[in-house]
Amino acid sequence: MAGYRKLGRTSSQRKALIRSQVTALLYNGKIITTEARAKEIRKVAEGLIALAVKEKDNFDTVKVTAKVARKDADGKRVKEVVDGKKVTVYDEVEKEIKKDRPSRLHARRQMLKVLYDVTEVPKEAAGRKKNTKKVNLPGKLFDEIAPKYVNRNGGYTRIVKIGQRKGDAAMEVLLELV
Repeated sequence: MAGYRKLGRTSSQRKALIRSQVTALLYNGKIITTEARAKEIRKVAEGLIALAVKEKDNFDTVKVTAKVARKDADGKRVKEVVDGKKVTVYDEVEKEIKKDRPSRLHARRQMLKVLYDVTEVPKEAAGRKKNTKKVNLPGKLFDEIAPKYVNRNGGYTRIVKIGQRKGDAAMEVLLELV
């Protein structure tokens, strides 16, 4: 017996489909798809969540001094004239950052192999690049999703049957994080 479902696609198309649906599931918390797809997506998503749960607290907190551009009330950089040239003014700021240990860094890179980049677009400025921001999905996995499932051994997703799709009568299901 095969170890996976082919889903009527070539291998590259199938991998892209699974990656996109796993990304959507972890970003939104639930998706509606067919039963066969959901069972394949569940395997990948549960593996990523298990990896996040395992490496959740595996980091060091480090204090760092960084140069940050000074900004005015409008959020624009403050410039001053030095030797006839406009130069940005920088302030030194101390920050605390999380520094991944090697195993967590490896886990983060394994997640990035599967997950696509997600860009959040605000509703009022739809279609514009301004105010869009990239979502850090591995960070979301480590910080938001993994703490929910610390005391749970697997079974991070649930499949709920909705009914048959009108066009081709395929069984549709709701795949959600428990």
